[in-house]
Amino acid sequence: MPLDTVLVDDCIAAMNRLPEKSVDLVFADPPYNLQLNGELRRPNESVVDGVTEKWDQFGGFAAYDGFTNAWLAAARRILKDDGALWVIGSYHNIFRVGALLQDLDYWILNDIIWRKTNPMPNFRGKRFTNAHETLIWCAKSPDARYTFNYEAMKALNEDLQMRSDWVLPICTGHERIKDAEGRKAHPTQKPEALLHRLLLATTKPGDVVVDPFFGIGSTGAVAKRLGRRFIGIEREEGYAEVARERIAAIAPYEPRARTVTQPRRSAPRVPFGTLVERRMVEPGTTLFCPKRHHSAMVRADGTLEVGKDEGSIHRIGALVQGAEACNGWTFWHVETESGLAPIDTFRQVIRDEMASAA
Repeated sequence: MPLDTVLVDDCIAAMNRLPEKSVDLVFADPPYNLQLNGELRRPNESVVDGVTEKWDQFGGFAAYDGFTNAWLAAARRILKDDGALWVIGSYHNIFRVGALLQDLDYWILNDIIWRKTNPMPNFRGKRFTNAHETLIWCAKSPDARYTFNYEAMKALNEDLQMRSDWVLPICTGHERIKDAEGRKAHPTQKPEALLHRLLLATTKPGDVVVDPFFGIGSTGAVAKRLGRRFIGIEREEGYAEVARERIAAIAPYEPRARTVTQPRRSAPRVPFGTLVERRMVEPGTTLFCPKRHHSAMVRADGTLEVGKDEGSIHRIGALVQGAEACNGWTFWHVETESGLAPIDTFRQVIRDEMASAA
């Protein structure tokens, strides 16, 4: 496959030439079919720099639907069974796109509201200010094992669950790429922050991401930084050239910097007895709860003893608290020179060794 490449081509034809089930993610920022009639002017009569390019113009809803159905079908063919698709749009097109996604048997996982901190004002005062766009995230089937880095999103949001409304600014200032005359290089350039969150949430390092409406390469720029592979498809040579120059100037983050917080259930299993065998926690050591209200002695087989009771770190942790269950890895602590440390710290040392050896 033409990885880390910008293809100048029709998106449907280009996707149809890619191998079937070869792609982990498709991110699509298709034409919105804005249906603009004439110029939009500010109160001072200056012209708003809107989207007037031919690539956003269609003969009607039927033509737009036919085009949308064709590229969605092509995207579905190249997605792996556990791959996923993102598409972004506005009220002009996103509802038609959503219906066609379901007609093609995509399984919608979320709709995300991108709420803009600095939207364009409503100059005519005849409608609400349009301050958001909608993203639809979907899998190929209800049973697909798609990637979702839940813990990474929670970490990105200061240990709170990431919500489906994302508050981010539109692309302005130094991030907005200009041509030689100082004009916007592309009228609908998306902010890299949006792509960073999206790719961090739903891909892994090394995954292949296809953007069939590549524009000036925001997807490729972020993919390169995060260590993802990309294929950009762009019909306009001028946009493609800007994208190539932009991406060539980007240095990827070092491998350790682009790793993300992993769910504990995906980490290798390490029994507490392994810590005892390796004398990271010696038999006879006294373990304490964080506030030293409870203690237990470590035995040679990795069990704990409290009075006449014995059992696993989890069972004894629950017993001393009078609780139904307990995560012994975070409840029990060992005395160190710098104070109490959770035994989970030592388990992580072993997991890091296992990851290095893999």
